[in-house]
Amino acid sequence: MTDVDTTARSEVELPIEGMTCAACATRISRALNKLDGVALAEVNLASATATVRFDPATTDRTVMTARIEQLGYQVPVTVDFDGEERSLRRRALVGLALALPAMVIHMVVVSHDARIQWLMAALATPVVLGIGWPYHRKAVAGLRSGSLGMDTLVSLGSGTAWVWSSVVLVTGRHDDEHFGTAATIVALITVGKWLEARAKGRARSAIAALADLGAPTAELVDGTTVASSALEVGQRFVVRTGGRIATDGVVVEGTAAIDTSMLTGEPVPVTVGVGSPVAGATVNTSGYIVVEATQVGADTTLAQIGRLVARAQSSQAPIQRLADRVSGIFVPIILAVAVATFVGWWATGHSLSESITPTVAVLVIACPCALGLATPMAIMVGTGRGAQLGVLIRGGEVLETANDVDTVVLDKTGTVTEGRMTVSDQWWAADTDPRRGIELAASIESMSDHPIARAIASLSPQRFEVVGFAETAGSGIEGTVDGRSLRIGRPSELGRPTSGLDDFVADHEQRGDTVVVVTDGDAPIGAIAVADTVKESSARAVGLLSSLGLTTILLTGDNERTAQSVGRTVGVDQVIAGVLPEAKHDTIAALQASGSKVAMIGDGINDAPALARADLGIAMGTGTAVAREAADLTLVSGDLLAAVDAVRLARRTFATIKGNLFWAFAYNVAAVPLAVAGRLGPAVAAGAMAFSSLFVVTNSLRLRRFRSVRSDDPTQES
Repeated sequence: MTDVDTTARSEVELPIEGMTCAACATRISRALNKLDGVALAEVNLASATATVRFDPATTDRTVMTARIEQLGYQVPVTVDFDGEERSLRRRALVGLALALPAMVIHMVVVSHDARIQWLMAALATPVVLGIGWPYHRKAVAGLRSGSLGMDTLVSLGSGTAWVWSSVVLVTGRHDDEHFGTAATIVALITVGKWLEARAKGRARSAIAALADLGAPTAELVDGTTVASSALEVGQRFVVRTGGRIATDGVVVEGTAAIDTSMLTGEPVPVTVGVGSPVAGATVNTSGYIVVEATQVGADTTLAQIGRLVARAQSSQAPIQRLADRVSGIFVPIILAVAVATFVGWWATGHSLSESITPTVAVLVIACPCALGLATPMAIMVGTGRGAQLGVLIRGGEVLETANDVDTVVLDKTGTVTEGRMTVSDQWWAADTDPRRGIELAASIESMSDHPIARAIASLSPQRFEVVGFAETAGSGIEGTVDGRSLRIGRPSELGRPTSGLDDFVADHEQRGDTVVVVTDGDAPIGAIAVADTVKESSARAVGLLSSLGLTTILLTGDNERTAQSVGRTVGVDQVIAGVLPEAKHDTIAALQASGSKVAMIGDGINDAPALARADLGIAMGTGTAVAREAADLTLVSGDLLAAVDAVRLARRTFATIKGNLFWAFAYNVAAVPLAVAGRLGPAVAAGAMAFSSLFVVTNSLRLRRFRSVRSDDPTQES
């Protein structure tokens, strides 16, 4: 990942109109990165945006906008993609209507008759100078700024053919004219841009679909209806069967089956009741519930997902930098090849007209549009499809990293297991009243949000005041309760054997239960066994990860016996138990030092350091906000099978990127020599260039058919 200036404190996303190729994106990126105060500027051709990290004390949006506009591009408030597509459609259809007759006449009527030539000029001139004006304008702006791109090649190719033909026409020379060729170049390239814009629109549909998921209105408990956007935190609203939940909240009345598939990719509805959290835009398939709003507007799950997907789609993968570097030097090289082609043909006895034809073909065939679209289009479609499946990918570099991962490290509680602990057994010392012990333990555990703590706290409604509460991640909790200095933690930290307690601990750990010991001062007064059920899908998920060639490791702070029991149940390759949070981080580092590319999957605060350290951090969406923030990738549903989808989708996307880049490079490598040799005419070259861009876009769109391992939809690609 590229290092950036850590003094940059702000980030802005600028919509850009007028980019047509990778060289355009490279030109803008280079110009922005040269501005004082800019730490990093990334320009994405597919999403038509520039994402800039900068120091607001040194520069601002106005300066960046002015620099982009100096290069011949526009920075609107928002890019009107639909309007742009309609404009391209009109230009393409008008261009074809004029260029096709001109080309037919050129191929069928072999004549130097002045009347034919004037007709050809009348058909071609509106196309070359009118339809092609945006190419010429941006080519001039590029020449002024010392940067060259696709527009330069198109403008030079069509312009050279038109100027030469005009000279032939006005001087009355008996050479061949190329009006038909000039018009066909502009028309076909514009048609290609129109089809490309239509395909990009399909790729952007993931974000649009997310935005459309929200419920427009909400029915409050008093019977009034308000716009969902007007809801405030704390307001209560009704959701009936078939209704869409207006915003994030918690159920305060009733039960229902909620279809969360649009956010999580999970095909099976989830049953919710009083106290259950629910997400906005999900659908009540059966039941009646009253929901109290907890998040509204930009803070909702749906809004956060939309922002993540938008940012991911405008990001770059490291492999894109190679394409950008190539595009930056490609156009000057092609210009040199075109000049050499003209000189070579003319020097070998060919006429001026005969020398112009292959020169124009070289200029047109070499436009690097496909090269610029190869990576961003695949990222745009891949991250969009991931969002539909409940896999939120932070950016293109994450996809590339996920493709390289060879080891997956799994947290246990909340990741492999349900994370909803229940007390399975208790042991209390002979001099301790069990009821009193439970009340003391429940009181101090009620101060913690850990799954084990919640299970113990639910044993008794009685609460004593807790003084000096402290929690150490991975070790336990302590505090003074009803005048007694209590500590609840792992048996391994007990420090001395105790009759009866050791047998209780050994017996339950052998079963795979987690045991915590309650001590008063230094004396153990009780022990509580807590069971956590392995998720139904975990064993299948681990098996699928292994089938992808990944080594699976269970990494947990739990005891060895419990960890081994869970490990055997799900079938991991290795179990590492009794690991504190800082040791989890060190374990990941050790695996990396041995040469492994490591993905870490976790859900808790204690997993955050390991998630951040791993090459790929994957957070369960049901886990803590800290874990999600530290991760590169979030599984909204909390289902481990979604991790399988994430790896498969990353591999499929990266394979698509490599395929796109191969064909983009191969196309130019094969086509340019043919154009130099005169085997590829300018009109055919224009069509081939447009087809190469369309191929890259449509090949990327195949990712929309990627099929989840959680889906039984036979129409989706596996």
